[in-house]
Parts: sequence; C-alpha cells; structure tokens
Amino acid sequence: MDTEQLKDFYRGKTVLVTGHTGFKGSWLTLTLLAMGAKVVGVALPPKTKKDIFVLTGLQSEVSHHEFDIRNFERLTALISAEKPDVVFHLAAQPLVRQSYQEPLETFTTNVTGTANVLEAMRLSKCVKAAVMITTDKVYENREWIYGYRESDPLGGHDPYSGSKAAADIVIDSYRKSFFAPDKYNDTHNTLVATARAGNVIGGGDWAQNRLVPDIMRAVFEGNGIITLRNPGSTRPWEHVLESVSAYLTLGMRLGNGDKEVSGNWNFGPSTDSFVSVGQVTERALGLLGKGFLNVEPDATLREANELVLDVTKAARILGWRSKWDVDETILKTVDWYRGVEENPSSALDVTKKQIEEYFNFQKKSL
Repeated sequence: MDTEQLKDFYRGKTVLVTGHTGFKGSWLTLTLLAMGAKVVGVALPPKTKKDIFVLTGLQSEVSHHEFDIRNFERLTALISAEKPDVVFHLAAQPLVRQSYQEPLETFTTNVTGTANVLEAMRLSKCVKAAVMITTDKVYENREWIYGYRESDPLGGHDPYSGSKAAADIVIDSYRKSFFAPDKYNDTHNTLVATARAGNVIGGGDWAQNRLVPDIMRAVFEGNGIITLRNPGSTRPWEHVLESVSAYLTLGMRLGNGDKEVSGNWNFGPSTDSFVSVGQVTERALGLLGKGFLNVEPDATLREANELVLDVTKAARILGWRSKWDVDETILKTVDWYRGVEENPSSALDVTKKQIEEYFNFQKKSL
C-alpha cells in the first residue's frame, strides 16, 4: 500500500459510499475525506447517538442522503446528479441474528439493494470504478482448517450469509454481462470488483449482537458480564482500517483502468490473527481491566466454528498485506472506546489519530 499514490488518486474525486453512516462506512468516509475526496453518502440514519458517524460530526462533512437503497428511483437520480467517479457499496443488513428475525428484509436489502446499485451505475455510465463489499461468510463453509480462496464455492447456512452469497452472484453476473473487463473502453468504462473481508473490529461500532460492541456495552453500561455463544469459534480478526486500506487500494487500481483486478478478492489478516472469540474477549477485558466472560450456547443459531481466508491473491497482485496483528488490533480498538467513553467530544480526534498512524498521514492532511 502506497499512501501517497492513494492520496494522489482520490484527491478531487467524487466518491459515492453507500452505508456511510455505518461502522465501516464511517471509517472509509473519514479516510477518503483525509485524502481530499468529495464524498457522497447514501444510507439509513445511524442507529444510536454513540455511533462513530454521529460522534465525529460526519454528516456536515459530506453530501449526506438518507434513504433506503431499495428505492431505485432515488438511487438512480442521486448517481445521475452527483456523477461519482468511484463507488464503494457497503450498505447492507449485516447481522446474523437479525437475519433470523427478519429474513425477507435481509434478502431484499442485501440482494435487491446491491442489484439497484449496479443497475444505477449501468444506466448512469459515469462510474469508472466500483468496489462491492460482501463478506468472508459468502463461502460454502465446510469447517476447513485452511483458508478459503476466491474460486471456492459460495453458499450460506443462515439468511445473512445466504443473502451475501446471492449478492456476490448478482455482482458477478453484472460484471460478466455489462462490465466485462475484456470490453472495457469498448462497450463500457466501468470496472467492478468484489471485496470479501474477515471479521472487522474497531472503534465506534455499536451494533447489536457483535462481539466488540457487546463487550463495551457490558463493561461501560452493564454488569461487566459478556456472554458468548461459542467462545471456541475461530475468525480472521482485522482492524477496520485494514479493510479500508484494501478497499481504497482496489478502487485505485480499478479507477486507473487495471482490468486485471476486476473480480473477487479476499482481504484478511496474517495467520497469527486467526484466534478464537474467547481469546479476543479475554484480551479485550484484560486491557479494559474489568469484566467477566460467561458462556451460554444457543442452538437456534448455526455459525461456523472455523472460518479462515486465503489472501495470497491480494498480496501477489495488489501488493496488499495487513499491517496490525491481532494484539495491535485489539489494543487500538480498546483505546478508541476507552478514550471516547471518557470524553465523547474526542471521537473525531481519536479517529483521526488512528487513521494518521495507520496510513502515516501528516496531521495537516486530516
């Protein structure tokens, strides 16, 4: 990853971020602003007043639009009016437990919403590069101990993973039908890629039934007891800025007309960051200096015990590798929550500092 190249590419670009009010969307938006991009955001309102989008005052810094991406007419009108050079599609229903409670909502948001973004891009003809974010859970999980590769079969045992796998197929069909790399600069001027990231953590996430937000709620707002369904489950943990850097790198290569990078990509940490849910919880509680772990299995939810990504392709072709190991990732995450809990008005400064540290930005860039 070359920070100066990223800054040179995104400076002055109009970038559409769907889901910009969310956890990852907010970190991506703040980083894009630091690089000098004009950000147009479309999303539902933030869930809580403690969300990073709210605490950092992002609404006043972007062209902010609140509506559902399933509203095709409004989405088409927005893209036609703003004419973004680059699109990052993150808007989704991202929670496994909620997908069991609202399966139809999950499928229509994740599948139809994604198709709407692709179709609006096809009609507008202004977008040069699109990074469509799905998840590592798109793979047909066979509880392998080795990493899933981009060519492995897709599948889904729960509505969330099934909907994201379906969205991945929709993206691939649009890419082959309307944005084929071999027809670039002939019948179209858009390159599209799919990004599948591991378990992303970091400051400012307050979603329900996610590990880190649950830990922080238990410690700062509750009795300090964090209840886990399956503490032995192994995941590829990575800081949110790792995925942000991956998305930006991919978007830059696409935007520069590199047809080779149109396709599917895994982004995840090194193998030493493949640790269990229980280990992450214990390390976070140790840094916080308080809290207790409790285990209550839930047979109503089916989740993979082993889920590992093979990121060889990203390393070899994009030159992308994660920078922070699992210990640094947990430390940065805990530091964010602890600092902002003590002083909510510091959220923007704390976030900017971590962006600066990760990308080696000079302070004046932010």
